[in-house]
Amino acid sequence: MLEYFKIILSKVSFDKKLFERELRKAIKSLVEDELNELKNWCYAQFGKVYGPIIDRQFVLTQ
Repeated sequence: MLEYFKIILSKVSFDKKLFERELRKAIKSLVEDELNELKNWCYAQFGKVYGPIIDRQFVLTQ
C-alpha cells in the first residue's frame, strides 16, 4: 500500500488540496512503520512545497 500511496501523491502533487486529501487517506490506511517511511519520503519529495501540509497531517495523527 505504501508504494501505491507514493504513486498517488506524486500524481496529485500539482494541487494542494488534492495532495492534502490523499495524504490524509494514506495516513489513515497505513501502519506505523509505513507511516514513518511515508513521512520521510514526503519531506524528501515535497517538503519545500508542501512542508506545512505535511507537518499538519502528521501532527494530527499523533
